[in-house]
Amino acid sequence: MTAHKTVMLEYKNQIAVVTLNRPEARNSFNAALRKDLLDTLLAVEVRTDVRVVILTANGKTFCAGADLKEGTKTNIEALVMREYAPIFTTIQRMQKIVLVAFGGAAAGIGCALVTAADLALMAETAYLQLAFSKIGLIPDGGLTWELVRVLGYKRAYRLMIEAGSLTASQCLEFGLINEVVADEQLQERALQWAESLCELSPVANRLTKRTLHQAQQLSLSQTIAFEAMIQEQALNSADCAEGIEAFLHKRAPRFSGK
Repeated sequence: MTAHKTVMLEYKNQIAVVTLNRPEARNSFNAALRKDLLDTLLAVEVRTDVRVVILTANGKTFCAGADLKEGTKTNIEALVMREYAPIFTTIQRMQKIVLVAFGGAAAGIGCALVTAADLALMAETAYLQLAFSKIGLIPDGGLTWELVRVLGYKRAYRLMIEAGSLTASQCLEFGLINEVVADEQLQERALQWAESLCELSPVANRLTKRTLHQAQQLSLSQTIAFEAMIQEQALNSADCAEGIEAFLHKRAPRFSGK
């Protein structure tokens, strides 16, 4: 177990568990949490032995958004681009599976942590809260980009301007998360799921992640061409050779990630 001031990091074999640790402030983002979370994610990113990252939180609230007690910034644009944006881009470019497992409220910028992750596990009493408009702000951290694609314009717009919330069942129905579990089973299920993900091909995992992100920006013909290029890389990998060998010999594959 290693820890910054506001983030804990624990390695469990091929899993890195990253835990927001400002429970006294409902894990709201202040300067320390922004810095510590980015530093932690960057440290995990370069670990070749890590295949899955679990992003979770200590306390009853996953993340209450930005810490308003920190005060307002005169140049919020610079703050977002310098301190928040790198967190979300690191999660999305990371060549590992990022699994968010959360209970309680994911509010404000905390929602962006959920939508940025590759997979999401949600406690049955948890909820997303788009609280920005209550203080005259707009959703940021990529939330407008993510939610308009998942929810559609009208549903996303109403949710944002009315500072609405989404229950776990609604999040599951809309495709914002993958699973809902009982509150007391959240951490156990997250580790169980992460362990099973570690058995998959890291090469296929990271190339699929890259291709899906590109597909959201490209036309159909461009996507087909990009898939062909990435498939060439996959086909020449040790993971592909091992997968074919295991299939032909009717055994479970042992992927190296190479």
